[in-house]
Amino acid sequence: MLRWIASRGARGLGVGGGAHPAVGLCHPGRSSSSRSSDAPRNQPPSSEFVARTVGVCSMMRLPVQASPEGLDAAFVGVPLDIGTSNRPGARFGPRRIREESVMLRTVNPSTGALPFQSLMVADLGDVNVNLYNLQDSCRLIQEAYQKIVTAGCIPLTLGGDHTITYPILQAMAKKHGPVGLLHVDAHMDTADTALGEKLYHGSPFRRCVDEGLLDCKRVVQIGIRGSAMTLDPYRYSRSQGFRVVPAEDCWMKSLVPLMGEVRQQMGGKPIYISFDIDSLDPAYAPGTGTPEIAGLTPSQALEIIRGCQGLNVVGCDLVEVSPPYDPFGNTALVAANLLFEMLCALPKVTVV
Repeated sequence: MLRWIASRGARGLGVGGGAHPAVGLCHPGRSSSSRSSDAPRNQPPSSEFVARTVGVCSMMRLPVQASPEGLDAAFVGVPLDIGTSNRPGARFGPRRIREESVMLRTVNPSTGALPFQSLMVADLGDVNVNLYNLQDSCRLIQEAYQKIVTAGCIPLTLGGDHTITYPILQAMAKKHGPVGLLHVDAHMDTADTALGEKLYHGSPFRRCVDEGLLDCKRVVQIGIRGSAMTLDPYRYSRSQGFRVVPAEDCWMKSLVPLMGEVRQQMGGKPIYISFDIDSLDPAYAPGTGTPEIAGLTPSQALEIIRGCQGLNVVGCDLVEVSPPYDPFGNTALVAANLLFEMLCALPKVTVV
């Protein structure tokens, strides 16, 4: 029986071809060789042949490998939440998102995207973060992502709190220079300090500006809302040249026209997508650390990500899923689907 499963689902379950169980990005492990152009690409297994409850818990049940070599894109977990300011638990986000990704399939009928016919994709496991030291964790994340982007692999990240985007963008900027940013969030994450600390999940984009990691004229923040300590909470972002789109400007309307404007603004230069799940209304995504009422809907989230099709997307993340506050898995399910949509929006994906 096991031989039958292997023969019917070998590509999807990672049997052979250099794929192997998760070892983590900062642990030693066997590297896979670069694939030849005619080698078969990884595919999530069909539930027609392999039960959804079978196999290693990887993103979309893809093969897990230690090295980004030979990959066009990869899912990467960053289980860190020691930068959070309110409800913790995002360290468990990558695992829960992977669990809920079992329902995802190979193609996107709504957009015509064929990601697994276009790209070699795998799950690279998790970055081995230091849960006792945020600065050291950022160093470990930056080093891990430097290896990924140097290999020519586009990372799709499962967070983790929003602090992780800062070291990821450090790695991105080393290869691409300052990048454009599509930031979808309830909060701007441009604070300077909290409790005397300059590094936490409310400050990643302030730190990115400080280090010149962003092309500030190509930064768009969508979904911003909530109470504030000042009547002009957008002042810093707009002073840097960011475009800020408050949630009120998104209520009860399609965001397709907005994304047309965003595409024009971004042009053909590299762009990074950072999607905080708290951008969605907590009715749809309650499992997060800093929820705010009156947010975006899942359909608007799809319009935003699908609106990035055709852009030069060099990386993506989905952050702030906190499973302890997500008892039925709805938040993680939304997150898994949005990560699949990000994969479908990557530049080399065939669309029919």
